[in-house]
Amino acid sequence: MRRPGRPRAERYELGRSLRERSPRSDLAHWTPPPHRADPVDQLVAAHEGRLDWLIPVRVARMMASPYAFLRGSANIMADDFAALPSTGITPVICGDAHLGNFGFYASPERALVFDLNDFDEAHPGAFEWDLRRLVTSVWVAGRQNGFREGACGEAVRHCVQEYREQIAHLAAQPLLARSFATVDVDYLRKAASKASFREEIERAARRARRRTSDRALPRFTEQRDGTVRLIQEPPLITRPSDADLDHLAAALDGYLLTLPPHWARILAGYRIVDIAHKVVGVGSVGLRAYVALCEGSSPDDVVFLQLKQARRSVVAPHQHGVLAWHRHQGQRVVEYQQALQTVSDPLLGWTTVGQVQYYVRQFRDMKGAVIVEDIDASALEDYAGICGYLLAKSHARTSGASMIAGYIGGSDKLDEMLCRFARAYADQVESDHARLVDAVRTGALPAEKA
Repeated sequence: MRRPGRPRAERYELGRSLRERSPRSDLAHWTPPPHRADPVDQLVAAHEGRLDWLIPVRVARMMASPYAFLRGSANIMADDFAALPSTGITPVICGDAHLGNFGFYASPERALVFDLNDFDEAHPGAFEWDLRRLVTSVWVAGRQNGFREGACGEAVRHCVQEYREQIAHLAAQPLLARSFATVDVDYLRKAASKASFREEIERAARRARRRTSDRALPRFTEQRDGTVRLIQEPPLITRPSDADLDHLAAALDGYLLTLPPHWARILAGYRIVDIAHKVVGVGSVGLRAYVALCEGSSPDDVVFLQLKQARRSVVAPHQHGVLAWHRHQGQRVVEYQQALQTVSDPLLGWTTVGQVQYYVRQFRDMKGAVIVEDIDASALEDYAGICGYLLAKSHARTSGASMIAGYIGGSDKLDEMLCRFARAYADQVESDHARLVDAVRTGALPAEKA
């Protein structure tokens, strides 16, 4: 703190000068290299270390559509993007920035906010990677909904425009001021230019407000021998062995030590009633994920905690090779989540069971999402713009905002370049998805709907 930072104008010009080394026009291009790895082989590699009996469930979920395939294939995109031109500007990035990884959740004050909400792959990395993945998801989702290519392009342009304008705005703000902006339901209503999207926001917000621990209690539990137990629904919800239950309970005691003292003191007033393994998401299927039911001063005073296995980010090998920077991958997820979100779950922490590292969070804290499959073309354009705005906010919270703004500039050139890229890479996603479907059809990969 005793050394002065480089002046903002100088950082802006440095970013602008990077166009000579990495022209913005380079962002438009995607052609699969001659020796590109087989996407099925890459998926199989991503299955290493997962629970074998859940791999067919993961494959089946990724088979459902090209958009579902995109959600589960962050490793494939990371491998592809690592070979593409980039500026070298490396803030903390989400690493998995697609439309489905933005959503509602509760602030510590129980206000409903909207932000990035998945950080399993978060890591310092090229800001372009997040943008490439986000705009591709916009185009793939638009095609899946039957929209014309022109409508997909307009949604991508609006997404990049919002990113570009917001990163320029935040780059001009004091460093602390960048950390306070939040997006709530009122902001979303104002940002929605079409009534159809405002209606979807209201539906999503209502769903999110109902997703709380007390409301989850009758859905996920049953009375058995006079005791409350989590319901078993194999293969998606299963009971660990007694030995594993003991290890998990001990790990939750250790997790308390990673919380701020106030929250550790509050949570220590709860006791563990039951723990179950619960499958979540698409890309995470097969990783170890547990839900713990904890009871406080009365049977209806409950909190559900989720322990989710944390592995090395798919971004990491391309940033610093085979050796991990981070001693604990759960701690990595928590700290980068807090860096990228304006407000975060106050119960975020981490722990270890044997050799497996986890992060811990509330399972039901008003989490909710805009259902991309339910929106029309104009709503997709609005939603893509909101996601671009939020991605810029997250990148600006860590480092490099002035350099990014200088590189991007004020014209719509970046919008057009990434529009071309999104269309080309959407073709690649659809081709990779077809390759997966063919592998299942021929028996090369198992698939099981659940």
